[in-house]
Amino acid sequence: MSPTTGRIDTKTGHHYKLDGKKAPGVTTILGDGIPKPALVGWAAKTIAEYVGERITANGDASELIDALRDLGRDNRYNKWPDNGSFSRLALIDTLKGVHWQDRDKAANKGTAVHNMAEALMNGDEVTPPDELVGHVDSYIRFVNDWQPTDEILEFVCGHRTHGYMGTGDIICRLRDGRRWLLDYKTNRSGPFQEVALQLAAYRYAEFILDQDGNEQPMPEVDACGVVWIRSDGYDLYEVKADESVYRTFRYVQQVARFAKADRVEFISDALTPLENAA
Repeated sequence: MSPTTGRIDTKTGHHYKLDGKKAPGVTTILGDGIPKPALVGWAAKTIAEYVGERITANGDASELIDALRDLGRDNRYNKWPDNGSFSRLALIDTLKGVHWQDRDKAANKGTAVHNMAEALMNGDEVTPPDELVGHVDSYIRFVNDWQPTDEILEFVCGHRTHGYMGTGDIICRLRDGRRWLLDYKTNRSGPFQEVALQLAAYRYAEFILDQDGNEQPMPEVDACGVVWIRSDGYDLYEVKADESVYRTFRYVQQVARFAKADRVEFISDALTPLENAA
């Protein structure tokens, strides 16, 4: 096993190392390189609803302040006074992050469903919390309907030439006889089109890490798809993730690098006016 290439899990998430150097993950690249103007409206709506639901008809904001104080205590940038007194600065800073709480809750649900799905594919028993029973039932229905076999689960892959890594959900052969690269999604509104870029990045990776952490050639697949798992059922969609889509991913990767670059790479210090020529 190479200690210099792989996925490093931490308490707050994970990151990747490629030949000893930090490498961007596929989902991070997509997050940095694709504009998401709808997120602005979503953030404003989420914060406005949070405030509106916690202010009474007569304008009493005590419930709102208590709720924000509780959120603030769990925030690593907590600015609430230890004595429990009111802090306007802490209230503002906590309120600015309310929408991320909503996002993290959805992300945690997705992670939990992924983990239970992997456990089920490994033949383990799971006991889902009440709010995820429907999702697990839907996943079991997908397995019964499509009968995946020859599974490679939760695999880490990478592209040394193009400098990225990622974690895919599953490679398997389905009932139709084709070998699929699949991604599970649990979001409310169904898969977004950028999943095509995500799957293309995995599909055209140079290597995959086996169970011992050794690099192997990325397996070829016949098709790519996404399984949208909900509490009331599931849907399987085939996704176009061919070489043309991979080329688009590479463009997004370049935009992401530009967005993350330091301004000094492109803009000099202020110039000094030249003295008047004699």
